[in-house]
Amino acid sequence: MVLQMYTGSTANMKLAYRVGEKGMAKVVGFEISSQEPEKAVEFYRRVFGWEIAESNWGYWPVASEIGKDDSGISGGISKGPGDFPHGTRIQIEVESIDETLSVAQKCGAMVVREKMEFDTFFLAYLVDPTGVGLGLIEKR
Repeated sequence: MVLQMYTGSTANMKLAYRVGEKGMAKVVGFEISSQEPEKAVEFYRRVFGWEIAESNWGYWPVASEIGKDDSGISGGISKGPGDFPHGTRIQIEVESIDETLSVAQKCGAMVVREKMEFDTFFLAYLVDPTGVGLGLIEKR
């Protein structure tokens, strides 16, 4: 991945992320945060037919891509934390969370959760300059 810094106003901002070996960063998941996650689970099961597993440490994994063509993305439903009590966040897979966070901060983003380590991936959360929250995933 080639990262380019920008200087000046956002109108003059240069492309910060260049296509790397894995290609353009893509949306790979979603999170639905709710203060009533059990109610949200029932809603999404009934309305959209999503397969939602039992809660694992307060997180209900969602499989929305199961079907004829396996299109779609999976995600999860959880009780929203204090900094993001309700709403939806996308998760974007990047080649390097550290490099992406560095560029994102220079472009006006605020990191709300530093890089966390899980068995098969790393995860971090940020808020873009317009207030939209999103997650970054880096596979191990």
